Amino acid sequence: MSRQVALRRELDVISNNVANMNTSGFKAEQMAFGEYLTPDARDETFRRSDRPLSFVEDFATWHDQSEGAIQTTGGETDVAIAGEGFFVVETAAGTRYTRNGAFQINAQGELVTSEGARVMSTAGAIQFAPTETGLTIGKDGVIATSEGVRGRLRIARFDNLQDLAKDGVSLFRSDATPGEATSRTKLVQGAIEKSNVRPILEMSRLVEVTRAYESVTSMLAKQDDVRRSSIEKLAEVPA
Repeated sequence: MSRQVALRRELDVISNNVANMNTSGFKAEQMAFGEYLTPDARDETFRRSDRPLSFVEDFATWHDQSEGAIQTTGGETDVAIAGEGFFVVETAAGTRYTRNGAFQINAQGELVTSEGARVMSTAGAIQFAPTETGLTIGKDGVIATSEGVRGRLRIARFDNLQDLAKDGVSLFRSDATPGEATSRTKLVQGAIEKSNVRPILEMSRLVEVTRAYESVTSMLAKQDDVRRSSIEKLAEVPA
């Protein structure tokens, strides 16, 4: 039963990866499994000594933080990160981090994510006047328009990427205080980072895990049939 539950959870993770193959900045997930052994029982009333039982335990979900391919879009508010780091955005739930640079300007003139979270500069939220034109974003994150320099995109860096917790599709949260990106990190305007999901690998995993899940389900069904048959036969034995 524990293996069936673990396989079901892995199927959910793989299905989510496949569903987000085309989501900008999405990071693939994988399940980490281990074996849990129950302690030996000490009850002497049983004829056979109890043995430790082995269970499958899914103790973690880790995120593949490798970079996705950079795709040119030509959109002036689209930005990709080449190298380490995350854009810093402000949501209703607090500060979050993302590699999804498919930004836009909302009705209030703020630079926001596709979900409406405000994109942060080193000085706070970024806002433009309706009359501003010619938006440019340099490799160093400096934002300029016809009105001059408007700020610099804040890029956060984490020493341990596995400390980041998934929050939604392409957002992450962390209790750790991030550092600033190094000079090796460059921004690319007019481009976005694609999902790092590998379609062929994920489809292969989906087929493999689905078969394993069906096999376990079939085995459990057969065991139920055997138990039911045994109970029925016992009921037929004269008292």
